Amino acid sequence: MNKKTLPLLSTLSLALMLALQPAQAQTATEQELLRRVDQLAAELNKLRAELAQVQQQRAAEAAKPVAPVAPPSLPPAFAEAERPTAAPATVLSGYAELNYNRPTKNSKDAQADLRRLVLGYQHRFDEKTKVVTEIEVEHAVASADDAGEVAIEQAYVEHQFHPNWAVRGGLFLVPMGLINENHEPTAYYGVERNFVETAIIPSTWREGGIQLVGQLDSGWTLQGGISTGFDLNKWDAGSSEGRESPLGAIHQEMALARSRDLSFFGAANYRGIPGLLLGGSIFTGQATHKQQANESRITLWDLHARWTPGAWDLSALYSRGTISNTAALNLPLVGGDSLIPSRFDGAYVQAAYKLWEQGSYVLKPFVRWERFNTAAAYADLGAGLTPEVLAAEQVYTLGANFEFAPGVVLKADVQRFKQNKDQNRLNLGLGWSF
Repeated sequence: MNKKTLPLLSTLSLALMLALQPAQAQTATEQELLRRVDQLAAELNKLRAELAQVQQQRAAEAAKPVAPVAPPSLPPAFAEAERPTAAPATVLSGYAELNYNRPTKNSKDAQADLRRLVLGYQHRFDEKTKVVTEIEVEHAVASADDAGEVAIEQAYVEHQFHPNWAVRGGLFLVPMGLINENHEPTAYYGVERNFVETAIIPSTWREGGIQLVGQLDSGWTLQGGISTGFDLNKWDAGSSEGRESPLGAIHQEMALARSRDLSFFGAANYRGIPGLLLGGSIFTGQATHKQQANESRITLWDLHARWTPGAWDLSALYSRGTISNTAALNLPLVGGDSLIPSRFDGAYVQAAYKLWEQGSYVLKPFVRWERFNTAAAYADLGAGLTPEVLAAEQVYTLGANFEFAPGVVLKADVQRFKQNKDQNRLNLGLGWSF
């Protein structure tokens, strides 16, 4: 029965009961109801007639053969554009860190800094192809008169041509160490990135080129390719930048990069055992680009491990770099404050422990020891000309990371230096990543 007839029948029933009462007993209200009965009865008859007509039409259509219906035609110029397609996946990302450093002996040199703010996006053109980009602003303000800078940190296209293999082309982070590819403040312990992975392995180190990436079912991740490299012609003997980080002083970041001499790199990381990471990498290439009579090769390699049994997070890394033919390159630089070292290296061990966790709150104290030397050896230039090697610096860091929301971390640590005790300091930091 049509649902619309139910209230009509109820009203009709009530009206029929009233109609059976004596006429003198009917009130004005009851007379009004009787009037509505006639009206509703007419509407009910009309609905029944419409229902019968609809049922007859359905029966007639069911008896007819069904012909395929062609989709509406589109003008040739718009046919592809109007055809429904899957929506592309675009993901925004970013990270930032705000740091406060207070030397314990020279508090007048304390400073606060918006160390970096990075915004990026990933856009997936289809299920196999995506683009990854990041733009970084350092020290809050970038201008001709300020220390800040704006830089492109990543800009590459990745295409997966096999379930286990992909190729990247563009500006990408070099796969070396533990934090160069994963350098967000939520990914490492301490307010500052460790010295070995900033002074020996420059961070964040990126090159332009082509890279092959393989994720094997056995637990191995393999990466390798050809890229731009370093430019020894940029070495400034009058600056201390080379002593702070030899390769950091001459990396090019794909900004009008000299590329007559290209470099090769490879990395292998094993994650086949839950909680364990073992890996190593190498980067090598000529670095004078025929701008000088003497050629020189730069080679940097590292071995690293990370193990996370239960609440523990244990890691270790060793890295070593060499620059060939530095004697010939240094002779014109004799008299400068900083000559090109022939060897530099560093290592660290670190232990962190998840001490407390409640809801989104996580407290992880940690301790780290590191030793590094940015000028461990110089090529012989003769008596009185060969620079003295630097004493290896050792740094002890004790602190904690406090995560109070997913992707947000507060940090605090103290650092003690063995050689340059004036660098002893307290560090505080706030960072986020999404």
